[in-house]
Order: sequence, then structure tokens, then C-alpha cells
Amino acid sequence: MAVQSDALVKIAVDAADDKKAVDVIALNLKEVSLVADYFVICSGNSDTQVQAIATEVRKQAEKLGARVRGLEGMDTARWVLIDLGDVIVHVFHRDEREYYSLERLWSDAKVVEFA
Repeated sequence: MAVQSDALVKIAVDAADDKKAVDVIALNLKEVSLVADYFVICSGNSDTQVQAIATEVRKQAEKLGARVRGLEGMDTARWVLIDLGDVIVHVFHRDEREYYSLERLWSDAKVVEFA
């Protein structure tokens, strides 16, 4: 059974929060792009923290039953991309996040608020 993107985005945000990710934001892309339903964007303050955040997101997604389709950037830990299908998680090193500014590139997307 496929995991619903609405549940998966919440799991990804919670996993990032658990590892003390900085400025965690979820963007709803459903009406903006066919790339994915959601982007989760966050950052870590060190290479080790970036790797820990990405590992926790992957672990929690797999525990939910989601298939990790791709995982890129773990070796350098500057920008780790976790492809969960309808949810794409971007874990940046703090120095890289501002440079790439994905929030600005996807400014048409709505920010997802969790209660």
C-alpha cells in the first residue's frame, strides 16, 4: 500500500524537528508543479547534523512504509536530497541553504502549517 503524501510530509517534518533541524518548512506544490506534492526544506548547522537529519527522515519514512526512491549528497552533507516520491526532502548545510534559496524559487507554493 502506498503511503499518502499528506502523512509522509508530516513524518518528514517531525523527523527533521527531532534532530533539531533549523527553519523547517513544508511547501505544498500540488497546484504549482508536477514534480512532487510537497517539498520539505530544512538545514543543519554542521555536516554531522545534516547527515543525522537525513538519516532520521529516511528511517521514519521507511518505518511508515514509504519507499526511498533516491538519496543524494550524504557524502558531502552540503545538500542532501531524499526522494520519497510525492515528497522531496531537501536538507541543506546552513551555508548552502541561503545560496540556493529554494523557498524563493518556489514562492508560488503555499507553506503547510501543522497544528
